[in-house]
Amino acid sequence: MSVSSIHNTNKIINVYLDNGIFPVLSIHETCHLPLRRTNTGKIIYNAYMHWIVAGFLMFASSVITYLLVRAASLRHITGAMQNVAMFVIPLFVFIPLAFSSGAGLAVTGYQFALLLLSAVLFSYLGSRWSVISLQYAPNPGYSLILSKSYVVFTTIVAVVLFGSEITVRAATAIIFIVAFSALILIDKKKTQVAGVKSVWLLYALGAFICWGMLAIMSKYLLEIGVPIYTRLVYVIGIACVLFLRDSWSELKSLHTFTQIDWAIWVGMGVFSGAFNYFTQVGYLVAPNIGYINALNAASIAFVTIGASLLFHDEFSWRKFIGVVGVITGLILLVM
Repeated sequence: MSVSSIHNTNKIINVYLDNGIFPVLSIHETCHLPLRRTNTGKIIYNAYMHWIVAGFLMFASSVITYLLVRAASLRHITGAMQNVAMFVIPLFVFIPLAFSSGAGLAVTGYQFALLLLSAVLFSYLGSRWSVISLQYAPNPGYSLILSKSYVVFTTIVAVVLFGSEITVRAATAIIFIVAFSALILIDKKKTQVAGVKSVWLLYALGAFICWGMLAIMSKYLLEIGVPIYTRLVYVIGIACVLFLRDSWSELKSLHTFTQIDWAIWVGMGVFSGAFNYFTQVGYLVAPNIGYINALNAASIAFVTIGASLLFHDEFSWRKFIGVVGVITGLILLVM
């Protein structure tokens, strides 16, 4: 049966992955998704890419985005302006894609409430709390490791809430990635005494919860039928308004941008948008959303290598061991 013949009523249908036992989506038949119906009447989601492909496209986008952020910082483009690029530019890409794909922006009141919660609490406040924690922590690496440990949290919760799988090999890989990331992120030379406040731990825990809940909410919104583009437009759009409010006075700095500054700024937006899109695709098709989050966390290894090659950042033996450990975890995860 063709896809168009599936989309002919407004009733709710369950959608499965090939060989899947549990449905991955419960949607209206009018939703525009690549679907097919088997001879037994089971409706299959035709994932146009394997989760590993989606994960590595997200991974590559993440590495490029972080390297562009590093370049922007070296050119004194403020963090606020970096946030503007990573929210405003993707928004202008995802809005036309939402309509051209047929996804549109129509959502129920319940779905909108969850999208609002995702944008304001999990995306915006998570970002703010992470920045504050980095400022007050005795070492920025402590804050980053704690907040990035949400990978473990989402992996376990996905098993409970979504019936996701978790293998011993995948669990070992995630532990490798998180543990060896500590060797990369914790820099003894950046240990500070002045400005340290004990509240850094609370803010880091807050960021940990926000990042974890953002991933879980993303998966849940996909399961209740909110298309990827629709979710991205709402969450990025609402967070964009909040970030613009915070950085309004700095927008005038755009007039001072050179051609290189503009290229870096636009590049951050484009690759940040790609990162967000492929993350959502990964959440949709991966056996466990924690696998996608682990790939994201592992990108720090290649960011470290890239920053060393491009910007001559320090690459010590400790970081080298961390990179090797993270890559080992990465290989274990995708084998």
